[in-house]
Amino acid sequence: MPASRRTIAAPLALCWLVLIVHASLYPFSGWRSQDMPPWSYLEAPWSPYWTGFDVWLNLVGYLPLGFLFALALARSGHIRWAWWLGLLGPALLSLLLEGLQSYLPQRVPSRLDLLLNAAGGGLGALLALLFVRWRLITPWNRFREDWLSHEPPVGYVVLLLWPLALLYPTPVPYGLGQVWARALSALGDWLQDTPFSQWLPVQAEAPALSPLVQALAVALSLWTPLLLGFAQLPRLRQRLWLVLAWGLVAPAVGALSAALTYGPSRAWDGFTPPICLGLGLAASLGLAGLWLSRRASAVLLLLALGLALGLLNGAPESPYFAVSLGAWSQGPFMRIHGLSQWLGWLWPYAALGVGLRLALRVPSPHYNAQA
Repeated sequence: MPASRRTIAAPLALCWLVLIVHASLYPFSGWRSQDMPPWSYLEAPWSPYWTGFDVWLNLVGYLPLGFLFALALARSGHIRWAWWLGLLGPALLSLLLEGLQSYLPQRVPSRLDLLLNAAGGGLGALLALLFVRWRLITPWNRFREDWLSHEPPVGYVVLLLWPLALLYPTPVPYGLGQVWARALSALGDWLQDTPFSQWLPVQAEAPALSPLVQALAVALSLWTPLLLGFAQLPRLRQRLWLVLAWGLVAPAVGALSAALTYGPSRAWDGFTPPICLGLGLAASLGLAGLWLSRRASAVLLLLALGLALGLLNGAPESPYFAVSLGAWSQGPFMRIHGLSQWLGWLWPYAALGVGLRLALRVPSPHYNAQA
């Protein structure tokens, strides 16, 4: 049996699985029973209402899942089981989700969707096995050996998810993780009419952040993905490439989020003087931290995230921001707004978990530099 490898395919497969579940069951409301078994769609007549786009979407949507399932198992040394997991995993998932769709008024289960999803998963699994057999994965192996440290791949996945988390509009640009007010409100609803409701803190009217504090919050929020990368990348050239990619991605994703929310003509309206100052401060901090050790980077990541979350969760939400949320929740992005919202809320806390593990880790024997 081939040697087991730590593979980034496993956490990526989990992320894709969450995406498929969300897309299949959104909006997760209005559940009702139709007095028929959830598998009754398997015996229903073929629906005449379908388009070429639906066919390709169902086929291509499950292809990465089968590919990542099979690749993760093959890279872990279980090649014999890789094909079966890549083939049966997506098919069983689609069977379950199509059955659950029968309880949602806005979704219609379909036997054709099930077959296309299963075919997409099987095709992805076949591609993964061909990649392994024909050694097409070798360039990635070389890249990982040369560029990535031998840490668990979860940290790299969290880093790759950062641009996606920025797509959802936030009260403070680039400020992820502002959940304190929502958490208190939800907890108050759960504890209503119970003695514990008096234990919750009273929410006071929060003052608006001054331009300087807003710039500081933006700078800290933008510095954290760089620190997360520095904590995993030991070499200077790796960090330089990360800073270059960050310098291109951060403004582009900020403009894309504004364009998706307010329209293409207002893509760059969010780059006010405080935001530009925050971008400049984050870039300066990133360049100054190029020579930090990995452990020092992890510790600074924890401190920067803690301070940023403290500032952001003390900031109020303006009525103008509520209007922008309506553009997402009711507009053309209604299928993805919930997932991107949760990603924006939870990304800093996932980064905190990764940073804590990296700060407490035993130095890897594979890399002695800057341990």
